[in-house]
Amino acid sequence: MKRVIAGVATALAATLAVSACGSSDPLANDSGDGGGSGETIVVGSANFPESQLLAEIYAQALEAKGVTVDRQLDLGSREKYMDGLKDGSIDLIPEYSGVLLQFFNKEAPEVESEEVYTALQAALPENLTVLDKAAAEDKDAIVVTKETADKWSLKSIEDLVPHCKDVVFGGPPEIQQRPDGIPGFQKVYGCTFKSFSALEPGAITTKALLDGTVQAADIFTTDASIEANDLVVLEDPKNNFAAQNVLPLINKDKASDQVKDALNAVSAKLDTKTLLELNAALNAPDKPEYADVAKEWLEKIGL
Repeated sequence: MKRVIAGVATALAATLAVSACGSSDPLANDSGDGGGSGETIVVGSANFPESQLLAEIYAQALEAKGVTVDRQLDLGSREKYMDGLKDGSIDLIPEYSGVLLQFFNKEAPEVESEEVYTALQAALPENLTVLDKAAAEDKDAIVVTKETADKWSLKSIEDLVPHCKDVVFGGPPEIQQRPDGIPGFQKVYGCTFKSFSALEPGAITTKALLDGTVQAADIFTTDASIEANDLVVLEDPKNNFAAQNVLPLINKDKASDQVKDALNAVSAKLDTKTLLELNAALNAPDKPEYADVAKEWLEKIGL
């Protein structure tokens, strides 16, 4: 009889312990408007390494706060993934302030960081919002090899203008229509290239530049290949490329306080130097996964 009573008491104690643990967990009963235990945030990314890494950083930062995350990475260009953000099949994606503003307002005149951020908030569709921008900035740039820069004495896009007619320019297909792409080069600088070669962002573009397939290319300023290959980023004195601060673009319905706090904490720690280091880490000889690079950095900064 004592054994039966003892067994019942043990089982009851275990049940109470589990119940107590559940009630003491602030996330277990979180039913806030987005990001709680009953919500899933679908995190997407564009089709280049930095975007996929940033998406993984956002995803892990959210998961560390108890948010359920579904990853949908490598979705393509902004023109492709924006439909998903509009219809709600994607909730969150890392973005860049200036090009995002120009996506929604092709005539936007703002180029400075704060002006761009303010204008962007007003230009977004009703169902979307942006959270805090990071100090980290990654801009499109016209990049050439050191040999080409030395040959034509190039320091800025203006210096390139007399040679544009002899240049095959490489970049992502969408740059042919974007306001700060081919149309911008023509409008702002009067630069009309000999021809255009559509290239995937990253290693393919860099290879085409190095082997002479193209003489100039659109490469992100935080791309580790620039320093690794002694490439030259041409200055943009007329501000064809607006400020491009990294920031989360998110469905308003999923932007709970819990989600905002987690993502804003990431933005507060992310500067351009850090972004360069993270991109360099992706190119390490052992070719680490996005998840591993993201995890190491988040642990390092205490998130």
